[in-house]
Amino acid sequence: MAKPIVAVIGRPNVGKSTLFNKLIGQRLAIVEDTPGVTRDRIFGDCEWRGHKMLLVDTGGIEPSIDDGLLAHMRQQAQLAIDSADCIIMVCDLNSGVTPQDQDVAALLMRSGKPVVLAVNKCDKVGEPPMELYDFYSLGLGELIPVSSIHGHGTGDLLDAVCEHLDFSGEENPEEDRISVAVIGRPNVGKSSLVNYILGEDRMIVANEAGTTRDAIDSPIDNAFGKFIFTDTAGLRKKGKVESGVERFSVLRSLAAVERSTVCVILIDATEGFTEQDSKVAGYAHEQGKACIIAVNKWDLVEKDGRTMDSYRKKLQDDFSFMSYAPILFISAKTGQRVDKLFEMIRYVDEQNALRVPTGVLNELLARATARVQPPSDKGRRLKIFYMTQASTRPPTFVCFVNRKDLFHFSYQRYLENQIRETFGLEGTPVRIVVRERGDGSTR
Repeated sequence: MAKPIVAVIGRPNVGKSTLFNKLIGQRLAIVEDTPGVTRDRIFGDCEWRGHKMLLVDTGGIEPSIDDGLLAHMRQQAQLAIDSADCIIMVCDLNSGVTPQDQDVAALLMRSGKPVVLAVNKCDKVGEPPMELYDFYSLGLGELIPVSSIHGHGTGDLLDAVCEHLDFSGEENPEEDRISVAVIGRPNVGKSSLVNYILGEDRMIVANEAGTTRDAIDSPIDNAFGKFIFTDTAGLRKKGKVESGVERFSVLRSLAAVERSTVCVILIDATEGFTEQDSKVAGYAHEQGKACIIAVNKWDLVEKDGRTMDSYRKKLQDDFSFMSYAPILFISAKTGQRVDKLFEMIRYVDEQNALRVPTGVLNELLARATARVQPPSDKGRRLKIFYMTQASTRPPTFVCFVNRKDLFHFSYQRYLENQIRETFGLEGTPVRIVVRERGDGSTR
C-alpha cells in the first residue's frame, strides 16, 4: 500500500510552505514573504509516531481568478485535493477570517475529504488569543493553533491528521530508483517533458521564463524500470537572475543535480546551442553525473535526409568537453523518442556505476603502454606501475607512477580513450587520479 497523501492547502501567503518545511524537517519548498512563490505541487516525506505519509505543498488558492498563472496554481491545488487522503487547511491568525478563507473552506467541504484546520502564526506561548475562535466560523470543526516558524502545535496537528489516515498496510521499502534531473535553460521544455512522462499536467507550463521555481521530484514506474524525475528551474546567466526567489530556485536546481545519478540536458532545437547550455552541462560534468543531451522540440524543425546528422555533428563540436554524452532528438509535445530516452537513461546509469576488475584493467594498461610509450623528460621516463578503480559514479581510476610531473594531460586522455574503447563507459565522465608511489598524494 502506498503512503497516505496529505495536502497542505490555503490562500496565498498564510505560511503553507513554512509549515510544510517544518513538518518534513527540511527546507524543500522555497519560502519568501511574497504571494505566489509556490506554484507547482511539491512532495515531501513526513514521519510521525512511526507512521510515514507523503505531504504535498501547493500554491495559494485564489478562487475568484479564472485565468493566468494563478488559475494554473489553483488547478494544481485542486489536483492535490483530489489525490489527498487528508487535507490540512492553513489560515493566518494575524489576518483573521477572510472571504478567501471562506471560499477555500467551502471548496474543501465540497471535496468530501477529511480536513484539519491549522491556524498559523500563533507564535506566543500560553493561552490562545481570542481571535483564534473566529476560525470556527469556517465550519471545519476542531482547529489546531500552530506556529510554523517555531514548531509550536505541529505535534498536535500531526496527531489530528493521523486520526484520519489508514496505516494498516505500511509501504515496504522500495527498490532503488534511478534519480534523473532534467536540466537546461528556461523555456526549453523541461516541465513539458516531465508532464508527458507522468501522463498528467503535474508541472505548470507557460511561455514565461521562470515558471518553474522549485526542483520537483516525481516518482514513476513503467516498463523500463523505476525512476524519480526532477523538474528543475531553468538556469540563466548570473547577471539575469533577478529576485531572491529565482536565486533560491537556481540553488534548488543545482542541489537536484547533486542528488541525481543521471542528468538529462535539454536543448531547444529551434534555438540551437548557446553558451548557457555549455555552462549547464558543465556543472553536471563536474559533478560526475551520467549525462544525456536531449534535443527537444525536434518536431518543429524543418528536416531533410541530412538534418539530424549535421545537427548531431555540430552539437558534438559544441559539447567537445563531454564527447561521451549520447545525443537524442525528442519531442516532449508529441512523445517522439521518449521511450528511447528511458532506455538511454538506464544504459548511462549502468555505465556510471560500472566497476572494472583490477586484473583486467592492468591487462589493458600493459597493451596501451606497449602501443604508445609513456612520455619522458630529460632522460626520465614515466613508469605506470599499476592501475586500479577506486570508485564509481563516476568511474574513477588511480594510476600509481614514479613521477607525477611526467604524466602529461595528453597521456591521461590517451588512457581514458583506451578505457572507453574497451569498456564502453558511454554517457559518463571518467576520472583519472595520479599518485606517486609512497607519497599518498593525488592530482
